Amino acid sequence: MFGYEFMRSAFIASTFIAITAGLVGVFVVSRNMSFLSHTLSEIGFAGASFGILVGISPLVGMIIFTLVSSIAVGSLSDESSRREASISAISSLFIGLGILFLSLSSESSSYATNILFGSIVGISGKEVNQLLILALFVIAIFVIFYKPLSFDSFDHIGAQAAGLKTRLLSIIFLITLALSVSIGAQIVGSLLVFVLLTLPAATAKYLVHSVPKMILVSVGLSLIGVWLGLYLAFVTNWPVTFFISTFEVIAYFLGLSYKNWKLSH
Repeated sequence: MFGYEFMRSAFIASTFIAITAGLVGVFVVSRNMSFLSHTLSEIGFAGASFGILVGISPLVGMIIFTLVSSIAVGSLSDESSRREASISAISSLFIGLGILFLSLSSESSSYATNILFGSIVGISGKEVNQLLILALFVIAIFVIFYKPLSFDSFDHIGAQAAGLKTRLLSIIFLITLALSVSIGAQIVGSLLVFVLLTLPAATAKYLVHSVPKMILVSVGLSLIGVWLGLYLAFVTNWPVTFFISTFEVIAYFLGLSYKNWKLSH
């Protein structure tokens, strides 16, 4: 399997994608922003489609759209009374825009498939380098701001009382989330990128309780999911997204069952 260059590139890229998604996902879950990762995945679809339309990299288009939208949409998270309707409306709009941009472009329908479901096995060396740079940037941000981000994510009121600049921390988090959506979409597509950003972290929350342990478990589950998915996709020629999402869903329900079992004993 590793005798093929495209598989080596796929494993390198997916490893960093999984680390980034597993790390950011812990803070997505703790901030109750799973809905936002789902919305950004649809916004990312529109951004990638726009990139194809105007002749730039789909990844660049996705980053532009998700970066701008993450801060705007994230501000709705405090308005719980209108959050669901607003997010639903925004998601519908950007899905429609994505379809429009693709229909106006001259590219084949295979581009739409790649955007929606990912195309990690066809990733080029240049794209691997781009993903590595973005992933390392996101990881570096979390290393630098780990303590204040953890404080604000798990105890927002306490962070405010301690005088932390919670608004700035929220913006930093939203930027890293937007980049993570753009990165993760390269392997599982914009349709299911929220799977990597939510399920491993949600599973970790059932198994362990400290933030460092949650990060380790979340990253570990993400890595196992993408590695197993790539191997099974290579063996069966089935979509890698199917295997990744199936593994993460099974792991989630096993984690939930374990938590329920502990509570009953």
